[in-house]
Amino acid sequence: MTITEVHITLRSDPRLRAFVTVCFDEAFVVHGIKVIAVEEGRLILAMPSRRRGNGSFQDLAHPITPDFRKTLEDRVFDEYTRLLRAGQYRPSRES
Repeated sequence: MTITEVHITLRSDPRLRAFVTVCFDEAFVVHGIKVIAVEEGRLILAMPSRRRGNGSFQDLAHPITPDFRKTLEDRVFDEYTRLLRAGQYRPSRES
């Protein structure tokens, strides 16, 4: 499976840094992936999820293997960093 496109919408929120859409093999798209800042500025990818009746969350889509998770994270974080370095992010107080 090949990641053929990554689209990132940057946010100015201190915790929610971006929304991400990823296209696979030019045939399947996943919306609603989030780049989230956690302790000490470390970033994580949060997969699209829904709240269950008991208040917990269940991922709707997610990588199955550690290797593919790393591939996805590397690709998304590379694009996120590229956008920041290109000056396409202007911090604001609005979310």
